[in-house]
Amino acid sequence: MNDSSWGTPQTGYWGPSDHGPGRGAAPAGHAYDAHSAQQTRPMPTVPDVPEHGGDQEVDRGAARLSGPLFRDEPTRARPLPGEVPQNPEPMPDAPQPAPAPQKKSAGRDLGAAIGVGVGLGAVIVASLFVVKAVFVGVIAVAVVVGLWELTKRLDERKGIKAPLVPLALGGAAMVVAGYARGAEGAWVTMALTTLAVLVWRMAAPPEGYLKDVTAGVFAAFYVPFLATFVAMMLTADDGPWRVLTFLLLTVVSDTGAYAVGWRFGRHKLAPRISPGKTREGLLGAIGFAMVAGALCMQFLIDDGSWWQGLLLGLAVAASATLGDLGESMIKRDLGIKDMGTLLPGHGGIMDRLDSLLPTAPVVWLLLVLFVGSG
Repeated sequence: MNDSSWGTPQTGYWGPSDHGPGRGAAPAGHAYDAHSAQQTRPMPTVPDVPEHGGDQEVDRGAARLSGPLFRDEPTRARPLPGEVPQNPEPMPDAPQPAPAPQKKSAGRDLGAAIGVGVGLGAVIVASLFVVKAVFVGVIAVAVVVGLWELTKRLDERKGIKAPLVPLALGGAAMVVAGYARGAEGAWVTMALTTLAVLVWRMAAPPEGYLKDVTAGVFAAFYVPFLATFVAMMLTADDGPWRVLTFLLLTVVSDTGAYAVGWRFGRHKLAPRISPGKTREGLLGAIGFAMVAGALCMQFLIDDGSWWQGLLLGLAVAASATLGDLGESMIKRDLGIKDMGTLLPGHGGIMDRLDSLLPTAPVVWLLLVLFVGSG
């Protein structure tokens, strides 16, 4: 055997040292000298395959390289091919797939909202066309619950204690007076309710008196006084149809704003007050309400005309949007999302009255101008 045979690969892997137990360890004797050691280079690492049922652990130990093959060869700076380095360099992160686009959400339980809305609509329509006085009672109950929600939130979030007892009694009386005596009865009851709030609050310590009575007067005007115009619509001969028109136009306006804004909304209407409302949604509210107004005035209101319905729908869309923004301003000031939790999917009663309350006097006035008080 000559010196060149040491560069020929043998069966298995050459051992890591002269005295290693692995197969193919460097032989001793005259065939090995310093010159041949300098000319010899380590062979690439290959997986060790056990032969003839030998000890696999010993074979694998021989196949691992822990240092230079010969003493006079410098230590390698890089691992051999197939060898796992002790401290591997970190691999660049694999590209992550782009996150799937999130679907738009309505932000509420839509099924519960629809179910509650249908249930409330059935109660309102049934009471509206059976006995007018029953519907007046429905309005009074809604007013009292709305006042309770509003005063409770004012107390919880701002420490404002608007007197609920005179507000609730005066609010219910205001609705009945508006139905029985018209606008004159509503104004007189409003004045008496304000006086009752001022006197009732005198029984408590004077600290905070001004803010408490101011909130009370605001609540009396905002909830029962505006709701009185619904009762005043009911006094006409076609009163149930006028109230139904008022309710339909407000609901259609809100629905149009929601549907168009959710699908096409891009430009914010009032981001500091209500970030979810868009200009496209406002256009949807106007379009839906004008079409519904033309149909209602033509087919539901005595002596009504379609062009009057277009104007009525436009006014309803504007007042409903402003009413919604107004209550959003109140809730943002209070730091709350909903006024209450009484209606699943909707929030509280006040969260449903926000568009209706400011729209009621607008519809009442325009109907009186178009077709008379009836």
